[in-house]
Amino acid sequence: MNDFDMTTSFAAVDIGRHRTDEKLLTVENLSVDFPTDDGTVHAVRDVSFTLGRGEVLGIVGESGSGKSVSSMAIMGLLPKTARIGGSIKFKDRELVGLDYKRMQPIRGNSVAMIFQDPMTSLNPVYTVGWQLSEAYRAHHDVSKKAAWAKAVEALELVGIPQPDRRAAQYPHEFSGGMRQRVMIAMSIINDPDVVIADEPTTALDVTVQAQILDTLLRIRDNTGSGIMIITHDLGVVAGMVDRVQVMYGGTVVEQGSVDEVFEAQRMPYTVGLLGSIPNPNMLGKRLTPISGAPPSLMNLPAGCAFSPRCPLAVDECRTTEPALLETDRRGHFARCHRSAHLATIPNPQRLFAHDEIGTVENPAALTMANPGLPVVEDLADAQRRYEEESPTS
Repeated sequence: MNDFDMTTSFAAVDIGRHRTDEKLLTVENLSVDFPTDDGTVHAVRDVSFTLGRGEVLGIVGESGSGKSVSSMAIMGLLPKTARIGGSIKFKDRELVGLDYKRMQPIRGNSVAMIFQDPMTSLNPVYTVGWQLSEAYRAHHDVSKKAAWAKAVEALELVGIPQPDRRAAQYPHEFSGGMRQRVMIAMSIINDPDVVIADEPTTALDVTVQAQILDTLLRIRDNTGSGIMIITHDLGVVAGMVDRVQVMYGGTVVEQGSVDEVFEAQRMPYTVGLLGSIPNPNMLGKRLTPISGAPPSLMNLPAGCAFSPRCPLAVDECRTTEPALLETDRRGHFARCHRSAHLATIPNPQRLFAHDEIGTVENPAALTMANPGLPVVEDLADAQRRYEEESPTS
């Protein structure tokens, strides 16, 4: 996966040991609408995917693409005003339409979720051990002592040192990475079949991110759970998932194995996402962002949602929304009229390239050679002044 394989070292576990053909989660034609005074927000549109036992599925996309709303629909945590269509099946049981009482035994027990912000997800006035114990007792008829022992065991499983002592502490006594581990412990304490991780590494430094991802993979390896990772970090996806699903404008625009999607994109939006990753080989050059902004989910374009920002868009793209169809590569799907044309372009990332204005090849070398240069200034001007002030040989 070349420059994008940034987290391969995290996945040093036996990925296939627990994998079977059993489908734990089957989502078909899922749609979620939110009526508002200004109109209807089409947050999720025609989303379908499956998650097998022992499999890791990555869902990526910009903010507002429908990633988190899809997961909240699975968990049954959307507000009552939400209109949900399609089907969500856990094993053979339909979840859409279940009321709170019938959903309660499933939520947290069979399907668990790791929320994005552990500090707001944990209660600051109760110890970590008490909160883990309560999560366990909600689904098991056991004594407080047995539940506490299970809490300590869960903390040990996610790699928290001295778990018996740590269980008696409060959330504010834990670092950000440790709180995220607590959230993982809470999600797995009931041995769920499916774990949904919503941005599990947000606001964590790179080292802690690696530890969190490794913890998730160890959990999968030990229990055989299916894991769904929701993230905007393509480095996370490259290193730990089996299949990837790219979302834009509330729907799936590309899906397939992680190798296929990273090495042979068939949707321009995915090309742009990969091209926006900072690359050490491009030091001193501008990043290549996708121009424009994501569409309003209340007023979507008539055709492809990405057409206003797409460098390959033609009239058909602006009038007719494409279907999610298999591309020239087996098991690789894209929602794009131009996927066949995209396959013929040798270096598709150049579609989003911008003129290099005010940049230099190696800005770090300028300050190393002349420490007196101001740090905050136009780099092209810095290069010119450096050349003028340097003695000629």
